[in-house]
Amino acid sequence: MYTYIMAHMKNKLFYVGVTNNIKQRTFDHKQATFETHVGKYNIKQLVWYEHYDNPIEAIKREKLIKKWKRVYKINLIESRNPEWNDLAADWDFTGYVTSKERFE
Repeated sequence: MYTYIMAHMKNKLFYVGVTNNIKQRTFDHKQATFETHVGKYNIKQLVWYEHYDNPIEAIKREKLIKKWKRVYKINLIESRNPEWNDLAADWDFTGYVTSKERFE
């Protein structure tokens, strides 16, 4: 399981989530449309994530981070990713389909 943060670079807007498939979930966010929070605010860069063997721990971490003030989230991201690089920029998403397409 993964706890992760997606961001909009210019406005420093965040989306904190948890998933068992970081690559698929990142792809879903990058393909998000205007009807979603992520799509509407263009929150499409993966800037931080942690792996957990225990799903309960990943969910606890997500809930904790969601309660944090903006500055704490920024400090967490910058502790591992000071340049705010998109950690998924080099990932190959060939063959992935969006969650909407998977459930049609």
